Amino acid sequence: MNDETLQAWVERVSMESFGLAFKHRATFNGRLKATGGRYFTKSHNIEISPHQLAAFGAEETEKIIKHELCHYHLHIMKRGYRHRDEDFRRLLKQVGATRFCKTLPEREARQPRPFKYKLVCRACGMEYLRRRKLDPARYACGKCSGKLILKVLD
Repeated sequence: MNDETLQAWVERVSMESFGLAFKHRATFNGRLKATGGRYFTKSHNIEISPHQLAAFGAEETEKIIKHELCHYHLHIMKRGYRHRDEDFRRLLKQVGATRFCKTLPEREARQPRPFKYKLVCRACGMEYLRRRKLDPARYACGKCSGKLILKVLD
């Protein structure tokens, strides 16, 4: 599927589900992996992840399109278009859009990064595992407010 086909699809979904025309651009963005789509408030354009379409099919992608169109139409009408707004949540339910997209299989299978550092409290011995190096002088123990020592794990 290309951008022209997506544009026609978004325009059709907008008319069928919202009864309003989509007058801006809808494109695919292959860099979107953690999210299903994006709505841009300044340009009013929408980007959709092609990875969602490949992994979960047209039905799930249409729910993502509806989600982004909820942002679009509410923003155009100057109503609450953010995720936390009641207008947005109500419209999501009305049109059958998803609030969150599914996690891509390749992202789900990723192993968490191992811990490389350990902070140890000098006073009580409390240990804090960390993946990134940090300056222990800037922090204190959350249990007793003691000084911390940074140790490197093997």
